[in-house]
Amino acid sequence: MNSPVCVDASVVVRLLIDTPETVRVEALWDGWAAAERLIVAPSLLYYEVTNALYRYERAGHLTGDEVQQAIHTALALEIRVGSDQGLHLDAAILARRLGLGATYDAHYLALSQKLGAEFWTGDRRLAAAAKDSLPFVRSIF
Repeated sequence: MNSPVCVDASVVVRLLIDTPETVRVEALWDGWAAAERLIVAPSLLYYEVTNALYRYERAGHLTGDEVQQAIHTALALEIRVGSDQGLHLDAAILARRLGLGATYDAHYLALSQKLGAEFWTGDRRLAAAAKDSLPFVRSIF
């Protein structure tokens, strides 16, 4: 089996709702599945996905029913959710090193680093902050 792939909420949300990047993310996801790559994320993934979907609803882009369906779909995706106490410590160190405003994104980076996984994001700011020092970071753009 190939090395794992870590995805953040920005990637998962693009699978769930129609965005300009959805076709690219679907192709990546299908490729990972065909290559039998394990898809992983820290446990905060579903909190962030739910929040993003709710924000789409508040902005009038999704209905409440669409949000509920998208959450069900997200929970059914084959993503292994992982966390351990050391992940939080590593995330704090990475956030500090990269000058991030919060540690949320750094949890994805820490898990990727721990597992030797590629990390995929749709967050341009995060990709730019990490590109020079973390070669495993990939952007969907």
